[in-house]
Amino acid sequence: MMCYFLRHGPAGDRETWQGTDSERPLTPDGRKRIAREARTIADLKLGLERIITSPLVRARETAEIVAGELDLRDALIEDSRIDIGFSTERLASVLRDHRDESAILLVGHEPSMSAVIGEVIGGGDIDFKKGAIACVEIVALSPPRGALVWLAAPKLLTR
Repeated sequence: MMCYFLRHGPAGDRETWQGTDSERPLTPDGRKRIAREARTIADLKLGLERIITSPLVRARETAEIVAGELDLRDALIEDSRIDIGFSTERLASVLRDHRDESAILLVGHEPSMSAVIGEVIGGGDIDFKKGAIACVEIVALSPPRGALVWLAAPKLLTR
């Protein structure tokens, strides 16, 4: 299985945001950046069958933009396992639930996404900027193990 990890786009400032952190949306510039990235992701023809997003607004907005560009709105689901507390245990559970799909995209948050990727690939630090995407080929589900196939910084994805 190919598992793609996408960090949400730039969101409103945590310090000045008036609502709860879970309601903090993408900025207008963040929406534009993710829309540009989504076009590049579509050009990559990843063969995605499912997009699974954290329920937090900034991740959900990111996932919706990507799903719209890839014509995968019906394949988009929210899953609280991908929220701020994302872990390898949660990843294992998600992977088991989607083991019949050959390519999935998880949209979530830092610092948990880079920590999970690092653990799954056997160690290493991942510089996972807002809007970055990583491709990991999963070779074992429990515990999740795999190989980092590629990692793209947001600057590579925005044209």
